Amino acid sequence: MAAILKPGWSKPSTILFAAEVPANEKAFAFALAQAREFDSELVIFHAYDTLIVAVSETSGVRYYDDYEAAAHDERRHLEPLAARAREAGLRCEVVVRPGLPADEILAFAHERQVDRIVMGTHSPGAIGKLLVGSVAEAVLRTANAPVYVVGPDVVDGSYRNFATRTILCAISRHEASAVVAAFAAELARQHGARLILQHVIRPQERAEVLAGRSLDEVEAEILALVPAPLQSQVPIQTIVVPGDPTEELLYQSQAQLVDLIVLGAQGASAFAAITRHGVVYKTLAHTHCPVITLSPVVLAASGSRSENLRPAEAYLAGVF
Repeated sequence: MAAILKPGWSKPSTILFAAEVPANEKAFAFALAQAREFDSELVIFHAYDTLIVAVSETSGVRYYDDYEAAAHDERRHLEPLAARAREAGLRCEVVVRPGLPADEILAFAHERQVDRIVMGTHSPGAIGKLLVGSVAEAVLRTANAPVYVVGPDVVDGSYRNFATRTILCAISRHEASAVVAAFAAELARQHGARLILQHVIRPQERAEVLAGRSLDEVEAEILALVPAPLQSQVPIQTIVVPGDPTEELLYQSQAQLVDLIVLGAQGASAFAAITRHGVVYKTLAHTHCPVITLSPVVLAASGSRSENLRPAEAYLAGVF
């Protein structure tokens, strides 16, 4: 299957930063760095609850009867971020809307044909890592553009000037892996980065997956997922190993000094987010680098057919 990738997905012209109040400064720094790298328009987007609007800097929770006053107050908290972007020479606007955050983010991204959504997740700690967050979970499953997620353990990118030198892409036997691999390769080309394609075989499935083939033969097969023109433009390493998908993904990301992980989110679900069983959610909770995910909507738009996975298959690397 030849993947159909929109140019803006790897070289975004419009980036939406999904902001909370107060804003996730680490996530915003990554959004700002990407906007500067690609000379993208940056939209700082915030949706507020129509009853409980904002937490005061002093103490307590403020309530508003006037939506206009609420929007003005929320905007006031975000304008300093926009000022930083404008000082960097970027086009930037703040958009504040009343409503459920996930719904409003998805609606706006569709209206403006946003190329990338950048957002953070919960704070570090036992409680913070328990849930990805309902907003991030809903967005990464249903967004019509790639979602760049900055998890709680992600290291501040300023120490390396936010450079993307190594990209790790998890793939599997699922058809959608061709889209995921092609997207990761295009990202690597845009950043001038090396690409690592990793396929993890669970021990109990080794005989079925290998079917008499060697690991070298399987590695050659996964290399073929990358379009031929990109194979000659991007340094690519293939890794096929038995083990637990999440553990191997996190291990390689540390061992290879990875700057970005690419995942398909076809099998992601609200249940997996709550129980932390899904590879996407466990990776977001513990990885030291950002993760960019492709939702089922993006995968379908790229030519991947929708398939119903058996429960056991939902945890394979590549499509989670």
